[in-house]
Amino acid sequence: MKRITYLFLAILAVSVSACHEPEYVKPTAERQGITSLVAYFAFGPYDGQEMGRLEISDPEAERYVIPVPWYFPEASDDITTPYMTKVRVRASLQANCKIEPPLTVLDLTEENVYTYTDATGASRNIIITGERVKSNKCELVSFTLKRPTLNGVIDKASKSVSLITANDLSMAEASVTLSAHASISPDPGEPHNYNDGFTFTVTADDGVSTADYYVIKNVPEKIDYGVNATSAEKLFNLDPSTGLGLPAYNTVANVSLAVLESNLIVNMGDGSAPRYYNKIMGTSGGTIKIGGAVPTGAIASDEQDHLLICNLAEAGEVFNIWKTSSVDQAPELLLSFTNDQDIQLGLEMKVIGNIEDEAVISVTYPGLAGVTTSGRFRAIHIVGGAVVSNEMIDLFAAQGFFWGSGPANSTCIVAGSPSMDAGWYSCKYSDNTLTWFKPDLSIGSAIPGEGVGESEDAPGGGYYVNGNVDPNNLDSKCFNNARYLLLFVSNHFPKWWPGPQLYVYDITNGSLSGRIYNSPQLAFSVPFMYNEQYQTGSNDGNGACADAILAPSADGYVLYIYYYDHFSGMIGGYSLDCIKR
Repeated sequence: MKRITYLFLAILAVSVSACHEPEYVKPTAERQGITSLVAYFAFGPYDGQEMGRLEISDPEAERYVIPVPWYFPEASDDITTPYMTKVRVRASLQANCKIEPPLTVLDLTEENVYTYTDATGASRNIIITGERVKSNKCELVSFTLKRPTLNGVIDKASKSVSLITANDLSMAEASVTLSAHASISPDPGEPHNYNDGFTFTVTADDGVSTADYYVIKNVPEKIDYGVNATSAEKLFNLDPSTGLGLPAYNTVANVSLAVLESNLIVNMGDGSAPRYYNKIMGTSGGTIKIGGAVPTGAIASDEQDHLLICNLAEAGEVFNIWKTSSVDQAPELLLSFTNDQDIQLGLEMKVIGNIEDEAVISVTYPGLAGVTTSGRFRAIHIVGGAVVSNEMIDLFAAQGFFWGSGPANSTCIVAGSPSMDAGWYSCKYSDNTLTWFKPDLSIGSAIPGEGVGESEDAPGGGYYVNGNVDPNNLDSKCFNNARYLLLFVSNHFPKWWPGPQLYVYDITNGSLSGRIYNSPQLAFSVPFMYNEQYQTGSNDGNGACADAILAPSADGYVLYIYYYDHFSGMIGGYSLDCIKR
């Protein structure tokens, strides 16, 4: 018996010893170590914004140099030298790895020594520093002939520019837009022969990277229908209150967008002159000439470079719509009538078609906060450049469909076609459902935003349009034999998931199906903007103040998409084309 007891105690001792001194198990990950280092501004006007990023591929590296752009923002002339001595640095580490002492605010002009310990427990000294680098971007962003005035169609894949005209271009002068701080040779401002083709070389700011662009009088072949999905390109995404002259997120505003030639126009709805920006790079250009126009309402633009401006008219006041075709040309009155409804008009305005030919302008009546709801909008039909009808349509009377006060609880009504024969589209905050109304105002289809989509990028592995966001920013346009509907979901509470979302649907056949985020009619989408630059720290701003717009180029080759989420502090755009490749 005593022998059995001793044997049991011996086994127990071995077991306890194993618990205190486990056998080392080699990590199963393919590589261990630092995967990235990110530098953030620690003070000044860009405090908290990303300054530079280093993705690390060598697990054995001992010296890490974070590249910092020479200028910030990239398109500005503001150098980053003053910010290099106080930079907040964060590291992404594999499991069981650490850096000591913890990273805080560093002087990236110095070589900062740290101790790095990997998952095996092995340690070594590493150096973290920084280096300002000039941009290697060498793109030809836009090419415009001076006489005749003509925008070239740029195919970025082949680095070619097509000048679509029958005019003689043997001695033509041009102006260009390049990547920030890049240069071009020879000088496009001098006469060149584009009948037979001419080559320009764009050199990046780093003086090393170059790209050759071939410019010729030509008509590039289009695909038969719609956009070329492979051509999607992000143009820019910026903080409106940093370097763009636009107000901070907590300023009361009624944001609206338009596109006019090479410019993105932004209106704050406060009566001040709308500002314009380069539609490719987002750089500031100035304010438009407004003459007698009163931009207290919304702005919009059609498919042929016409800008519309309206005032915000209370009940019994005169409602006006002005038009212009240049940022330097004072708008002229297009339409004027008395608002005979009991609520204001002009908070939302959209247009599809060409106002010099056939178009539909839709203007929403929002409800009054805490007083009433509304289901009404104005439908203005233009044929041959003249207004042929101007009617108030009541969706509440037809379907019991209504919305509340603007901008958060209102909606945006857009037409399905310029001929008013394809019905209307609406989406609003209260039920988060995208609805198609047929021309007789019966509901053709309604797709919900609730539900969970499939994605590994979103928190919890899914996404949806819920009560934290405002899916009431719409636009519709015709492009290359197709008709498209844009839905931009702004974020009412930026610090809460899911964040801004953008969807473009093919509505050529009218009806929609599925859900907002996975509809078979989706032609393009950006369902997650978590990696975009946007304000996430507060809930107390001017929520739901946002807009989005589709903007076909006048030559019919490019479809631009722009969005502005005022509360989330984010303005940006994308482009798609229909060039056959």
